[in-house]
Amino acid sequence: MKLRTKYVLFVAVLHLVALVLSYFIFQEYKILFIVSEIFIIISIIIAWQLYNELIQPINLLMQGTDAIKDRDFNVRFLPTGKYEMDQLIQVYNQMMDELRMERTKQEQQHLFLEKLIYTSPTGILILDFDDHVHQVNPKALALMGIGEKEILLKPLSEIFHPVIQQVKSLPSGSAKTFTINNGITYKIQKSHFIDRGFPRHFVMIEELTVEILEAEKKTYGKVIRMMAHEVNNTIGPVNSILQSALQAATYSDSVTHALQVAIERNNNLNYFMRNFADLVRIPPPEKKRIDVIPLLKNVCGLMKLKTGERNISFQFELNSTDFMVTADSQQLEQVFINIIKNAQESVTGEGIITIICSADTKQIIIRDNGMGLAAEAEERLFTPFFSTKKDGQGIGLTVIREILLNHGFDFSLKTILPGVTEFKINFG
Repeated sequence: MKLRTKYVLFVAVLHLVALVLSYFIFQEYKILFIVSEIFIIISIIIAWQLYNELIQPINLLMQGTDAIKDRDFNVRFLPTGKYEMDQLIQVYNQMMDELRMERTKQEQQHLFLEKLIYTSPTGILILDFDDHVHQVNPKALALMGIGEKEILLKPLSEIFHPVIQQVKSLPSGSAKTFTINNGITYKIQKSHFIDRGFPRHFVMIEELTVEILEAEKKTYGKVIRMMAHEVNNTIGPVNSILQSALQAATYSDSVTHALQVAIERNNNLNYFMRNFADLVRIPPPEKKRIDVIPLLKNVCGLMKLKTGERNISFQFELNSTDFMVTADSQQLEQVFINIIKNAQESVTGEGIITIICSADTKQIIIRDNGMGLAAEAEERLFTPFFSTKKDGQGIGLTVIREILLNHGFDFSLKTILPGVTEFKINFG
């Protein structure tokens, strides 16, 4: 039962009792009875006025409560001239002003945070309580190369992107740097914040490829230049002495052969060091519009001389007669030579190297049916001086990475099936 109902019932019962008592007490005295009735009527009027004065603050509080419930913080009440009411109205108006200012401040902060996340140069993923992707900014989509529909509102367990795979195993409050098999290095940081008493995770994604490449090049460039200087300073005089020795006297066949082997070995060492030196001297690409298909066919024709002895054949799958791209033809030729050379070396017996050119998607795939790549090797591909070959120098893939990154082309190398390895280059 409401308070106002209780009050009305109490006043009604009280005055009804007073009327009955006055009737029985003063029924013989009409004047006193009339006076008592007048007093009762006056009491009823006063009670009604008190009721209105008491119920008005309650009504005011109810209106204010409804406004707060509806989140309408613009409702204000005017003073009535009554002290108690004005005190209540003053407190209410002050509270509503503070709530309105606080809400405006929160909305501004929320809009600022949304804009900051949207324009951030760092990729940001915000998860909900169940580790579904609640929000993702454009930079994160660009870094991972996927569309918003492929990731938004989906649980992490259903997203199979390499970056998300690393996020799944990363505990909150930790950071990790890793390189995927297209040579791109990422740094991810996972943390959480408290939302309504429960933790929610968020992930920050950065691409460190450029910074790491610069640091790597500075480091191994300095070492290579120092090594090349020392080797050249040693090989030149040693070869000169050996040549003079061969010309100055006649030796037995075994000694002459040994001296010639030593000269040849020095020349090979010098060539070996030039390969390393070339790695740090790759010039910026001179880009022009070129047709990639004739370039690929010329490279395949060049490499056939080595593959003919091993029964390795080339197949072309073309969906167009031309494939125009903007690139440095000499550098791109060097890329194709290294890729096809690696494909040849991965094939142990008879094999097929398939070149798939799709002008529509601006993609070239060089596929071989060789031994494939081990899972642990895929993680270290394109790392300077890492090689899966026994006597490999680890230069070929590094040169490929440098040239393709300088051109801004995406690429990847992976074994998609047992005995099927693909090198993909996206020119779009």
